Amino acid sequence: MSNPALPVSPTANAVTPDTFAWPLPPQGHFRVPNTSTVRCEISNLAGRHGEGVMNLFSPSAQLVHIHLLRTRAPVPLRFDQFRSLLLLDPLRPLDDTPVEWADYRIVWKGDGGELGGRSAGHVQTPFGVFLFPGDEEGRVRRLFVPHAAYERIETDAAAAGGTLSQVATRRSELLQALQRQASAPIVRIGEALISLGMINEEQLNEALAAQRQMDNGLPLGELLVRMGAVSAADLKVALTRKMGYPVVDLQAFESEPDALTRLSHAVARRLQLLPLIVADGRLVVAMDDPANRHGALDEAEFIAQMKIAPVLGQCEDFEACVFAAYDKIGAASEAKPTTSQAQAMEFETTDTSSLLESLEKENQTGLESDDDRPIEQSDNSLVRMINRMILEAFTGGVSDIHVESYPGKEKIRIRFRKDGLLRTYLELPHNYRNAVIARIKIMADLDISERRKPQDGKINFARFSPKHRLELRVATIPTNNGLEDVVMRILASAKPLPLDKLGLTDSNYQRLRAAIERPYGMVLCVGPTGSGKTTTLHSALSHINTPERKIWTAEDPIEITQTGLRQVQVNARIDWTFARALRAFLRADPDVIMVGEIRDEETARVSIEASLTGHLVLSTLHTNSAPETVTRLLDMGMDPFNFADSLLAVLAQRLVRRLCPSCRTSRPASPAEIDELVHDYLHAYGAAQDVEDREALLARWRTRYGVEGQLQFHHSPGCPVCEKTGFKGRVGLHELMVISRELRELIQGGARVEALLATAVRQDMRTLRQDGIEKVLSGQTTIEEVRATSNS
Repeated sequence: MSNPALPVSPTANAVTPDTFAWPLPPQGHFRVPNTSTVRCEISNLAGRHGEGVMNLFSPSAQLVHIHLLRTRAPVPLRFDQFRSLLLLDPLRPLDDTPVEWADYRIVWKGDGGELGGRSAGHVQTPFGVFLFPGDEEGRVRRLFVPHAAYERIETDAAAAGGTLSQVATRRSELLQALQRQASAPIVRIGEALISLGMINEEQLNEALAAQRQMDNGLPLGELLVRMGAVSAADLKVALTRKMGYPVVDLQAFESEPDALTRLSHAVARRLQLLPLIVADGRLVVAMDDPANRHGALDEAEFIAQMKIAPVLGQCEDFEACVFAAYDKIGAASEAKPTTSQAQAMEFETTDTSSLLESLEKENQTGLESDDDRPIEQSDNSLVRMINRMILEAFTGGVSDIHVESYPGKEKIRIRFRKDGLLRTYLELPHNYRNAVIARIKIMADLDISERRKPQDGKINFARFSPKHRLELRVATIPTNNGLEDVVMRILASAKPLPLDKLGLTDSNYQRLRAAIERPYGMVLCVGPTGSGKTTTLHSALSHINTPERKIWTAEDPIEITQTGLRQVQVNARIDWTFARALRAFLRADPDVIMVGEIRDEETARVSIEASLTGHLVLSTLHTNSAPETVTRLLDMGMDPFNFADSLLAVLAQRLVRRLCPSCRTSRPASPAEIDELVHDYLHAYGAAQDVEDREALLARWRTRYGVEGQLQFHHSPGCPVCEKTGFKGRVGLHELMVISRELRELIQGGARVEALLATAVRQDMRTLRQDGIEKVLSGQTTIEEVRATSNS
């Protein structure tokens, strides 16, 4: 049955895009249809089908334009507005190469419907999956399924040759593709085009003759495009399908700074290439035409003084990708891309003083890789780089930014702390050292001339990006050789977590809630910096924050805001300390007072006095455990009788990385693993060994955490959701010591830490290690994480 005539849009020829070539099947050799229009069938979210002509397919914009049979103009559709897009013109086999078919099954989102069949492999990209369903005659069609449309796709990857991705988006994938290319036979571009049926012998001979008559040595592929024998998209297909060049998604791939510094931005723009990585003594660069070995590549090898390995770059706007890569390390030249995509990458700043305006003047010269001139803090590319760095840290869930400088010509290193672990974000040439630190100091209103003493400040990032309400606490620390390091903590205006979402065990939750609901007394939350003490206190405050209570807080800085609280920022520069704020609060009719931190004897003494005069006082302290908190405050000179009367509870806590729930797997724990956990748990009792025996402990664990009476061992191997780390987010470990009559008497008598610990564990306190082991059994974290943050 013949297809009805389709309307042809004036832009129909645009469907063979120059910026994106639809992939070919990983299995077999097929001829690409040479048609002026691309007929297609699109399926909407309800499963209804419609035929038409595809006028545009743009992965970067997540957009497709379809001219349907009964519409007068092309209909624009986002990738999240349809289920699938099928190109109707089949690919016909070029030879008798056998095709190993793989069965596939698509489970749609929403209604849970399914689509199945067999495919000549599949190609996975950052924006969707390409399948190649075949018929009985060996012909295949190309089917695109966007990521937003399906719940999961199951394929027989072994039968399809195990091809999971034809487009590299990270270093490891690119290195594997280069290894495959090295082992593949060398094929000339002319032979590749003929084998794919894109040109014939006559066209090839004509192009070779024309090439011999030219003086500029134009590459054969580009000459064939100019002659109209093939399209740019056909040329890319030949380069990847027959010549084995790896394909890199330039919008997803992050170029390494070491590679970018080998060639300046001006050179990269002129030669139309983008350095990606340095591997095995070669500089890997992305190009539109990797076959141009006697033009741009020869010049690039001469400038970089090393061998060049070309790959094929895939993107909507090559120049914009080049600019974005160099701009990230602050090495972009003055010229900027003019496309809408490039304009979207521009970072707008809002200046508030003439000083900042003078700092953001454009630098008049580009940065060469071997140039040792110091970069100025007023360099516009440096300003944009630091702004972008802060935004990427904020959007990526980073808690701290570390800027580390080293002597000599060693690179300056920028590291991000996420989920408690540091990872390198960027390395910059040594001549950026002073400019980066000076720029951060200016943003934080610090003295840029002072390098011998540490300084503390704050960046209100809304001054530079009004759309983003966040602040950064800045600390500069002098290091050796007259250098400085900078650490910035991101203070996003967050909301408090509900008290029952903190990860407390049922027992700890009930006992802590009872303590904070008391009318007066002192509750302390202790632990090292970054252990979540402020978050816990604000969760406690949100639980008791009612219109009937007046709650004052003194904080440095104010990290979490709550409606109903009267929050005060202390400032040591003007002698507005925690102790002074506390005394002011006592004259302002408070019910509850929260002190950000007890740092000195005066603050501790005023806090105890406030708790003894009918106020509930919450505060933090830097100690290792709950019992140690008591001895620490007594060592600061507190009266043991007043302190014992005022103290209600001490909560010690730590944060450990949480196992990624998306890839977590479970298996029955071995006897050796169970014995290890039991020994660790019972050892934490210390002198109070008679609290719980082994059999009672195992019975409790099996009842609470067992699956059919069997304890489980949990592991997360890593997935895209957790960036292959196996961990996603953090979970708290808690040690709650509620002060009883017996503990109060021990405090009044100046008892040692061991005596306090033994008494507390007999009264249902569980140590940090014990709480962590129970979270290991429940599948929240690993025993290695628990041991790294707690003593046995």
